[in-house]
This record gives sequence, structure tokens and C-alpha cells, in this order.
Amino acid sequence: MADIRQSTEYANYLAEIGWIVEKNDGVYYFIKKLPFIGSVIKNQRPEKINLSKIEGLRKKYRAFQIILEPKDKKQEILVKNNGFKLSKSPYLPTKTLQLDLTLSKQKLFNNLKKDCKHEIRRSVKYCLKNIENTKEFRNGWKKAVGLKRYVPPISHLIALKKSFKNNCIFLMTSLPTEVSAKSGAMFLLDGGVAYYWQAFTNKSGRKSKTQYKIVWEGILWAKKNGAKVFDFEGIYDERFPNKSWLGFTHFKKSFGGYEVSYPGTFTKNLLQFR
Repeated sequence: MADIRQSTEYANYLAEIGWIVEKNDGVYYFIKKLPFIGSVIKNQRPEKINLSKIEGLRKKYRAFQIILEPKDKKQEILVKNNGFKLSKSPYLPTKTLQLDLTLSKQKLFNNLKKDCKHEIRRSVKYCLKNIENTKEFRNGWKKAVGLKRYVPPISHLIALKKSFKNNCIFLMTSLPTEVSAKSGAMFLLDGGVAYYWQAFTNKSGRKSKTQYKIVWEGILWAKKNGAKVFDFEGIYDERFPNKSWLGFTHFKKSFGGYEVSYPGTFTKNLLQFR
């Protein structure tokens, strides 16, 4: 099962927001040029790690850092044996939760935890919208989180929609009596796998637990559009502990599913190539 970061749509998205994209033997490499100091190359969960190709790109783009994110143990051993060091701060989530969407809708609902079922049942009072207007979605996001959290620029969201087209959906919910958004999320679909890509909620949204409705509708959208797997894009990993992840990990696990782990992020800097 190929990772979304090795898809044509994701490659097109990164190209739209300023990355250089190279493809060789079905594998995408992403290069970010930085003024005066060279560039960074990242190769994320490819089907095959080609170190000679990476070395060629390093020379071509004067890279001062290479970032590799292997997809399995075999790739992990390869990069370790070639001088790459495990980073304490992974770029991609090292552990995630996945749902089997080949199950029936009823079976998926039955597998939900009790509190999750309760919140979905009581969510009929919330207004849920598929937001086609990217600016409207971003404005709702900004109002919900203020200055406390990073919100991607409108150009990035437009590029994402342009690249994924109908395999991308922005959902937003609010209480009928209020104008401002309470919660929202973006879902992507590629290669039979749907991703809970990014999400937001404000204080009152957390209190009213509107995100349960959004995720459930995202799951149903993914299933309806042919996805076989739903990926929650990250849960708490004891190997790289980040206590801020504990809250949303509890939330995500209330939907059931099974855990999947990855080796982590490995890096090598320019000095190591000399």
C-alpha cells in the first residue's frame, strides 16, 4: 500500500507550493532550495530507497541535508547502514491508526466506542457543510484557532484542492445559532486510502464535541468513494513521546481500528557526505 506522499497528486501539490519535484523509477523526491546554504532533499516512505539516485540529487542541488523516512524495517536497516541517523523529531507521524473500510457501515458503527457513538447520535443539531470555497474554509479555521495554531496560507489550500480535485473534501460544522465555525477537517483520498489530513476546533467546539460528527462523515465519504482504508494520520508514539498528542489519540481511538508503526525519520547532513 503506497503512501500518499508518493502519489502524483501530492507531488503536484508540493510543486505548486514551491518544491522541486524529481521522479525516478516510480519514486518521488522533493527538493527545497534555501538561499545561500543549498537545499534540503526529502524522500518519504518510497517503495524503494535508491541511495545512488539520492547522492546524484545531492550533488545536483547542493543539498546540505537529506531526510529519509523509510516505510519498513528493511529500509530502516539500509539507511542506518549508510550513515543516516534517527531524528528525535520525526517529520511524519511514526504511528497511526487505520480503519478497514471494507466493513459495512453498520459494522464500522458497531466498532465505535460507546462515547463516540453517543456523540455521533447527538450531533444531528450541528450544521455540517462541504465547503467548496477555500477562502471560507480558511477563514473559519482562523476564527476557530486565532493565533494559537498555524493555519496554512490560502495558496497552499488552493493548491491542495487543485491537485486532489474530487479526492479532497473540506468539512466544517457549526451550531445553528452561531455564524463562526466550531470545527473543521480536510480529508484526502489516494490509492484506496483516505487520510484525516488536518483538523481544527475551538474551545466551544471541543466542549460540544463536533469533531466526532466531522470524522464520521469523513469516513462515510471515503467509503462511498471507494477507499478500502481510512488513515487517521498519527497517534501518540511512546518511542517519540509528545504528551500533546495524548488527547487527540484518545479521540481517534474511539473510532476503533488497528495501529500501524513506521521506523521514524533519518537524516544525514552535508558534512557526513564529505
